[in-house]
Amino acid sequence: MTNGQTQSNKQIKNKWILDLTIFIGFLIAMDPHSTGIAIHEWLTLSALVTIMIHLLLNWDWIAQVTLRFAGRVSTRSRLNYILNWLLFIDGILIMLSGILISESVVPALGISLPAGFAWRRLHDMSANIALLLLGLHTALHWDWIVNAFKTFIAQPIGRLFVKRDERKDVTA
Repeated sequence: MTNGQTQSNKQIKNKWILDLTIFIGFLIAMDPHSTGIAIHEWLTLSALVTIMIHLLLNWDWIAQVTLRFAGRVSTRSRLNYILNWLLFIDGILIMLSGILISESVVPALGISLPAGFAWRRLHDMSANIALLLLGLHTALHWDWIVNAFKTFIAQPIGRLFVKRDERKDVTA
């Protein structure tokens, strides 16, 4: 966010839910043997939509850091920016190689592609790199994740118990 701009709780909550959805979807997609290839492919294809929304919701930050990258920007923002670009490039490699080795989505669209073992290796390697990059991305945003969890999960649950205790005190 730029000078003095703040996000509403609703915006933060929407971003947190979207990011949690992307994270859980990625973890599920990382094990196609558990879900089956069809679910793996359709799930990851649908992830494109959530990632696009994520990028749009964070577009102001992306634009601001892009403009100031060579100048005055914190080390943390610079590191986050570079990490995000690496995730983006790696995501393109995952999707491209995934489409080229597709066993379900692409054939369902009536398209047949020649088999290529190099694409499978690239897909596996870029997926493993993405896991590492996502871990770093999560670590870099850990304070935000924890604060959002407290605000949108822990505190509302805590208030439910406080209200129950208050009701018991009134009736006692």
